[in-house]
Amino acid sequence: METTLTTFILCGGKSSRMQSEKGLVLFQEKPFIEHIIKAILPITEQIKLITASKEYDYLPYEKIQDIISDKGPLGGIYTALSHSETEFNLILSCDIPLISTELLTELISKHTEEAGITVFASESKTHPLIGIYSKKIVPIIKSAIDSDELKMMDLLAKVPHQILNIEESENFHLTNINSADELNDLNINLS
Repeated sequence: METTLTTFILCGGKSSRMQSEKGLVLFQEKPFIEHIIKAILPITEQIKLITASKEYDYLPYEKIQDIISDKGPLGGIYTALSHSETEFNLILSCDIPLISTELLTELISKHTEEAGITVFASESKTHPLIGIYSKKIVPIIKSAIDSDELKMMDLLAKVPHQILNIEESENFHLTNINSADELNDLNINLS
């Protein structure tokens, strides 16, 4: 599986709510992105960062700037898949410090070739930025961007996809942290 998979972490930009690069917010004394990389490394060392920020230069991974800027996560995924040389691509947002190798392994092992996208969802929430994306859906993403249809859920509706159902309790590991308050809640929940 390793040779056929590339991982792209969407580093987004400055978070207005966090006042810093989202992926570099500290959690348990390490930036979010380092927690995520640690979860990926047992699976693959093929990791690339989608970012225009120099702040990630300390990490030894290739950095790629958005081909079309200001298109949100969809633009990041378009950039990732356009640069990818593998059919299957693990796409992760940079703000999920609790993601585990086990969950990523499950995602990868259950992805089927028929699915253009495989993502996790619980009854209350779908997690489009923790997913396997096939390179073959690039034209669909490009046309969505061209018509400014940037919602991730709209993309899912246009592509043959697979939803892996998880328990509500597992949402915890997939939580994206958007604000200092959410980070505090996380620290409290874990202590």
